[in-house]
Amino acid sequence: MGMTRWTWETAAVGALVAIAGAAIVRAQAAPDLILTNGKVITVDERFTIAQAVAVRGERIAAVGTTQEIARLAGPNTRRIDLRGRAVVPGLIDNHAHLMRAGETWTEEVRLDGIESRQQAADMLRARAKVVGPGQWVYTLGGWAHQQFTDDKRPFTRDELDEIAPNNPLLLQEAYYRSYLNSRAIQATGLDALTDKWVVRGAAGKPTGVIEQDGTRVVAAKIPAPSKEKFESSSLAMIRDWNRAGLTAVGSSGCPNDQLERYRQWARQGQLSMRVFCIQAFGAANAQAVDNVLPQIARLKLFQGDDYLNATVYGEQVYGPVNDNMLDVTPSQKPEDWVQLGRVLREIAKARLPLHVHATLTASIEGFLDTIEQVNKEYPIRNLRWALIHLDQINASHLDRMKKLGMYAAVHARPTILGAVFNEIHGDRSYDMPPLKLVQDSGITWGFGTDTTVVDQFRPFTTLYWAVTGKMVGGTKVLRQTIGREDALIAHTRKNAYFHFQENDLGSIQPGKLADLLVLDRDYLTIPADQIKDVKPVMTMVGGKVVYDAGTTQTSAR
Repeated sequence: MGMTRWTWETAAVGALVAIAGAAIVRAQAAPDLILTNGKVITVDERFTIAQAVAVRGERIAAVGTTQEIARLAGPNTRRIDLRGRAVVPGLIDNHAHLMRAGETWTEEVRLDGIESRQQAADMLRARAKVVGPGQWVYTLGGWAHQQFTDDKRPFTRDELDEIAPNNPLLLQEAYYRSYLNSRAIQATGLDALTDKWVVRGAAGKPTGVIEQDGTRVVAAKIPAPSKEKFESSSLAMIRDWNRAGLTAVGSSGCPNDQLERYRQWARQGQLSMRVFCIQAFGAANAQAVDNVLPQIARLKLFQGDDYLNATVYGEQVYGPVNDNMLDVTPSQKPEDWVQLGRVLREIAKARLPLHVHATLTASIEGFLDTIEQVNKEYPIRNLRWALIHLDQINASHLDRMKKLGMYAAVHARPTILGAVFNEIHGDRSYDMPPLKLVQDSGITWGFGTDTTVVDQFRPFTTLYWAVTGKMVGGTKVLRQTIGREDALIAHTRKNAYFHFQENDLGSIQPGKLADLLVLDRDYLTIPADQIKDVKPVMTMVGGKVVYDAGTTQTSAR
């Protein structure tokens, strides 16, 4: 394979680094595992390409040529011949609603990445058959009808009646809209409701369509799965995410009871994904702020380990300032920003890192105005404060954030909502978010999904969108695309910074934790439209294989 955009100087430096690492290993015990004869895309600062990796325990021992790494093996070293396959670091999602998603993961029909309406209908029929007559069939987000290539029409009540005539059926499309069949209309009591978000036909009867203000209300009428199912559902979800290439995630919201279950799984070696909690104390009004401030002052982060830790305060720190990506303008009042300032001042005073929800232009400006005032009293530089979502971020925002030492967590929600954004925001939606502007600004930024309701979860779908500008199904929804190297950096090495993991995660380098993926095709050279189809054939977390396509099994550490 010839050199592409990497110079021979880069290759030479990488070789020298590998030789130095190999020399260190020779003075120690032989590695437990070596992977050779591959294309190792290290995503280090020089974007070095190597051939082989040695792993000892949970960490990478050396990176170099196949010949160099092979010499390190001892009689008990396990050997994996990559046969030319590409290897990348484990992918990190800086922000997802992981624990909430685990509650219903195995009860839902997940349509993440499904491009055929017919396939979606078949999946729903199959689920109805499995659960039996009278039982709910549903999906709670992660899809949009515009992702289907064979038929982009919204679902009708009659169509859903045909799919599941004996089951209440609900399809929630992010928080934008829900579609119900006749049995679901009856089960949720829509006939008796007078809310404007219940769409009615000419005869005044519910059509089965619920507009966004009612999506949460109607979804709450579905009987919640038993708490006994939380473990099996959550662990199945984590295996699915491992299979997709995710090895670490920032989890927005870690309720104490669920967090304790995750701690138990970590102790037992069942947790095959690194979970970094984004925690906050809810404040819905000014009186609640009075109660929250002393809790912030007492909060202790970084009390966990490499698999489970609380690393950041956020995402919603004061409810009244939260905006909605599906609205044209936010509705905050001046006094709301005053109360936000009280909360942010206490966070800065406590020297806590922060991730905070901001989507629309006016909201981003309100946050930056407030943060700049707090910064005068309690400087936030080096605290790694980040605005998250950032659909309508602009050059002025980025300049202000850089001066403050802030980060930008850019979320790939247009992978399913790009067409909806276009309906709501018009031509501006094609720059939501302006990826190239963010990349060229020099700010530290990384990718999140905000999955599982408002986005799909698969990282190679995110990378596909970043490089091609296309949502699931192929519709072009983004003008400001970026190169595939920059996209991969944002989903690995840069994301490690958001959770203080840059010394351990994000690149394949000696001393870092051995989280990596072996891919079924070369991410760097395949046609861009194929990026969404990239699949790991092996996922490794801490030197242990947690997904192996060759055995079609996943395992814990």
